[in-house]
Amino acid sequence: MLRIEKYIEEVFYNAIHKAFPEKEVKPLEITIATNEKFGDFQTNFAMMNSKIIGGNPRKIAEELVNNIPENEVIEKLEIAGPGFINIFLKDSFVSKYVGLMTSEKYEFKELDTHGDIIIDYSSPNIAKRMHIGHLRSTIIGDSVKRLCNFLGYHTVADNHIGDWGTQFGKLIVGYHNWLDKEAYEKNPIEELERVYVEFTKQSEEHPELEDIAREELKKLQDGDEENYKLWQEFIKVSLQEYNKLYTRMGIHFDTYYGESFYHPIMPSVVEELVEKGLAIEDQGAKVVFFDEKDNLHPCIVQKKDGAFLYSTSDIATIKFRRENYDVNKIIYLTDERQQDHFKQFFKITEMLGWDIEKVHIWFGIMRFADGVFSTRKGNVIRLEQLLDEGKKRALEIIEEKNPNLSAEEKDNIAEVVGVGAIKYADLSQNRQSPIIFEWDKILSFEGNTAPYLQYSYARIQSILRKAEEIGKPLNEKFDMKISEKAERNLATYLTLFPTMALRAGEAYKPNLLTDYLFELAKKFNTFYNSCPILNQEDDVLFSRLVLIDRVAKTLKTGLDLLGINTVNRM
Repeated sequence: MLRIEKYIEEVFYNAIHKAFPEKEVKPLEITIATNEKFGDFQTNFAMMNSKIIGGNPRKIAEELVNNIPENEVIEKLEIAGPGFINIFLKDSFVSKYVGLMTSEKYEFKELDTHGDIIIDYSSPNIAKRMHIGHLRSTIIGDSVKRLCNFLGYHTVADNHIGDWGTQFGKLIVGYHNWLDKEAYEKNPIEELERVYVEFTKQSEEHPELEDIAREELKKLQDGDEENYKLWQEFIKVSLQEYNKLYTRMGIHFDTYYGESFYHPIMPSVVEELVEKGLAIEDQGAKVVFFDEKDNLHPCIVQKKDGAFLYSTSDIATIKFRRENYDVNKIIYLTDERQQDHFKQFFKITEMLGWDIEKVHIWFGIMRFADGVFSTRKGNVIRLEQLLDEGKKRALEIIEEKNPNLSAEEKDNIAEVVGVGAIKYADLSQNRQSPIIFEWDKILSFEGNTAPYLQYSYARIQSILRKAEEIGKPLNEKFDMKISEKAERNLATYLTLFPTMALRAGEAYKPNLLTDYLFELAKKFNTFYNSCPILNQEDDVLFSRLVLIDRVAKTLKTGLDLLGINTVNRM
C-alpha cells in the first residue's frame, strides 16, 4: 500500500507529461496543507518549474490543472497566490484508503533498503548499574530501529558495551580490598559499583592505588588467569542485570559486541594506518593528522605505551562490520559530547577508502538542574528506580479511577502505563535538546503523554466491546462513508500515518511521530464528542466503527514504533 501522496503524484505526473511533454521538469513535491481551507495537500510545482517551462507560474498552474481529468482521487483543485495548487481529495478515496489501512503493508519504494543497517546504542559500562543517563541512547536507539524496520530495512541492533579499559584494574583492586561478599552474592553489580566508588575515594588519599590498578589491568591484558576469570564474571553479572531492564522496557539486541571483541583487530588497524601513511609517530605515539580544512584535532590511535584508544576501537568496529555484513549504513547513538570523536574516526575511515555510510545521531544530555549525573559522584537515579516510580504513580491513579479491576490487571496496566510515560516523556522531545530531569515532568500523565494516547486507544476498545454487546460487532470490510466534518478531519489525518513514520525514520527523530500521534488522538476525541456512534443507524454505526478501529490500530502501531505498549482498558 502506497503513501497517499503517491496516488496524488500519479494523477499529476500524467498531466505534467501531457501538458509539458518536452520539458525536463524538477520533481513534483506534494506537501500537506497547513490549513484545511487550503485543501488536503498542496504543490508549488508551477513556481519550482517556471524558469524551465517558461512563463508566469500562475499560467503554468492553470495549464496543468486543465490537463488533469476526472479521477478517483481528487475532488477539486484551486490555484492560489502566485501559483500554488490546492488539492482537495474525494471523500470516497479517503474512505477507501482508511478502509485498507492496517490490513495492507505500507510500501516505501523510494528507499534503498538493501543490506543491513547496524544500529549501535545503549552501550553501558560493565559493573555499573544503568541510570537515567543511559535512558536516551537506549530508547531513542530502540525507536530508530523500530522505525527502520517499519520502513523495510533489515536492522542489526548492537549493544557496544564498555567491557575493556582502565576501570577493570580499579575494579580488581576494589574487589580484593573492599568487597562485601554477602552483599555481592545478593546484588553483585550494586556491590561492584560500590567498590568502584570506594576506589575513587581511597585513591584520592592513596595515589599509589592508581599504579596498582594499572598493574592489575596489565595482568588482565596479558591473559592472567585469575584476573581474566574475574573480568568474565564482572561481564556476566552485569549483563544479567542489564537484560532484566531491557526485557522490562521491551528492548532487544541482536549482538553484544563490546570493546574487548574488537581488541584483537586493533593492531592490524594501526598497522594499516601506518602503511598507508595516515598515522605517523609523534612523541612515541601513533597519531593521525587531518587536513587543515577538516578543522579536526589530531587523533591518537596508539599511545606510546602501546595501548589503544576509543578511536582505535571504533575504527576496528567498522573494519569488522564491513567485512562481515552487507552494510547499508551504520548508525551510532550517543550524547552531544562525542560529536568531535565521531567526526575524527569517520574521517579516518574515509581516508582509508572504506566507503560506508555512517550516521552519528547525537542527543542532548539529561541532567539535574545543578549538574550532570555521575556514578563517581554517586548522584544518579538508577533506571530501575525510575521505572518503579513510574509504575507506582500509575498504580495510584488506576486504584483511584478503576478500583474494580483485579490486582493482576492493575499491576499489568500500571507497568505498561508507567514505563510508557517515561519513554514518551523523552521521545516526545527534540532529541537534540537537553533535558532537565524533573520527576513530575518525566512522569506526567496529562497532555501530550503516553497515558493520554493509551487512554484514547483503550477508549476505542471499550466502544468496540459495547458495540459487540449490543449485537453490532465491527465489520472490518464495511465500506466506510464520511458524513460529518469532524469525521472527515479524523479520516484525512489518519491517512498521513505512513508519511509521518517515514519523516520520523529518515530524520531519526521519534518526536515527529509523537507529535502526529498526539494530534491523531486529539482529533479522535473531538470526533467522538461530536459524532455519536452506538446510537446511530447501522450504515453510520458500522462506518464509524471501521474508522475508530483504524485509529486504534494506528495508535497501537505508532506507539509500538516508540517501544510503548497499549492496554485494552485503563
